[in-house]
Amino acid sequence: MPRILLLLPTATYRASDFVAAAAHLGIDVVVGSEHRQALSGSMGDRAVVVPLADVDAAVSTIEALHHRSPLDAVLAVDDQGVVIASAAAACLGFRHNPPDAVAATRDKTIMRERLGAASLPQPTYRIVSPGANVVAAAAEIGYPCVVKPVSLSASQGVIRVDDAIEAEAASVRIRAMTANCPEPLLVERFVPGDEVAVEGLLTRGRLEVLAVFDKPDPLDGPFFEETIYVTPSRQPLAILAEIETTAAGAAVALGLCEGPVHAELRVGPGGAVTILELAARSIGGLCARALRFGAGVSLEEVIIRHALDMGLDGLTREAQASGVMMLPIRSAGVLDHVSGQERALAIEGVVGLDISIPSGRPVVPLPEGDRYLGFIFARG
Repeated sequence: MPRILLLLPTATYRASDFVAAAAHLGIDVVVGSEHRQALSGSMGDRAVVVPLADVDAAVSTIEALHHRSPLDAVLAVDDQGVVIASAAAACLGFRHNPPDAVAATRDKTIMRERLGAASLPQPTYRIVSPGANVVAAAAEIGYPCVVKPVSLSASQGVIRVDDAIEAEAASVRIRAMTANCPEPLLVERFVPGDEVAVEGLLTRGRLEVLAVFDKPDPLDGPFFEETIYVTPSRQPLAILAEIETTAAGAAVALGLCEGPVHAELRVGPGGAVTILELAARSIGGLCARALRFGAGVSLEEVIIRHALDMGLDGLTREAQASGVMMLPIRSAGVLDHVSGQERALAIEGVVGLDISIPSGRPVVPLPEGDRYLGFIFARG
């Protein structure tokens, strides 16, 4: 039986879906997390503590596990583990991306530099070192622009600014979020237009696009809270071809060659396609539940099959349209309760609803927050 190590941070939404996909495929799973599992005493080498904040220590832990009980693949499900997974897989001779390429996806300054070196269409930008003047950088590229930290994801810390006063306020707010580990800020020209997301899978450097999602709610700021994803996209065929070509070019520019990628792009009013970001992982949260391939195969199964070189022939996305809505957090506080689930599920086309924050827990909206209240799924 093949054996795979899944790097599952304790805060991930995705543990249950990946574990279920592995079980469906008959794969033996080892859970790697930064904290000891409640049942780890009885699980032996099926549960291991992996120091996700320390790449070298994490790789050493994985190598030691492999020598005790051999693995066939190492797979990260979220941003937190992607560099570790690539480095460990490289050491053990598994399918992997070059670790420096994955690291480039986790640092927006390196990403911008590599995309620029490849002459890919991206926003005009400036990198502002810790303590330097964000307002001066914003004035150079012109308003409106977007200020963001270089290491965070899921729109955390991303703020649109329209003048110098807003730029200064944004820099103070973002630097407070990263105070424990000061980092540069990225200031880039705001790109108007429709935003789309590309879900893809790289095999020996070739990108297979699994889905293109439209984001029908405008993402104009000041914060960039994603709500609805719908696929297939309604963009014209010529634009879709350009989106796929640009995403594939971005993967090449970053040096990626194996595994899932998730790209964000903008389509301007004149049809110009601009790459915003590309991550060496699949779509976040529970959004993967909006995708099914072949006879009901999940995205997680596709990713695991690829990692283990199990073959992917005939796994095209289902014919019907599907979508997901990420339920936003409107204000900070403590979640008391959520009502209306029954009414939502009674709507034609709605096929699922998952509230992902338990009652009694603190909730924080963007730009400081990094979680959604829940997810609604629809097909039709």
